[in-house]
Amino acid sequence: QVQLQESGPDLVKSSQTLSLTCTVFGGSITSNVDYWTWIRQAPGKGLEWMGSLAYDGSYSYSPSLKSHFTMSRDTSKNQFSLHVTSVTPQDTAVYYCVREREAALDYWGQGTQVTVSS
Repeated sequence: QVQLQESGPDLVKSSQTLSLTCTVFGGSITSNVDYWTWIRQAPGKGLEWMGSLAYDGSYSYSPSLKSHFTMSRDTSKNQFSLHVTSVTPQDTAVYYCVREREAALDYWGQGTQVTVSS
């Protein structure tokens, strides 16, 4: 059974960098059949795909967001991370880490609420 667990701050100030980490249990971030993804949902809005990490360490990013965040990984800890730079209150959202396999988002973390204060 695959489990994903997000961790990070629940409150950050505007202009700071938000860093979240996802720890994967029961799966490997170096698996060549999986992508490891960050998705967020702002209050009253739909799910927004941010970016995905492939087994070889390559990344794909949402074109509308790619200048605003980066991703990294630690294979020794089976973790991948999201770094959102110069946050604004518009970055307030629930952030999810998700596994994608064969175009299906099949395993989700429980989500972590992040609030950006102005």
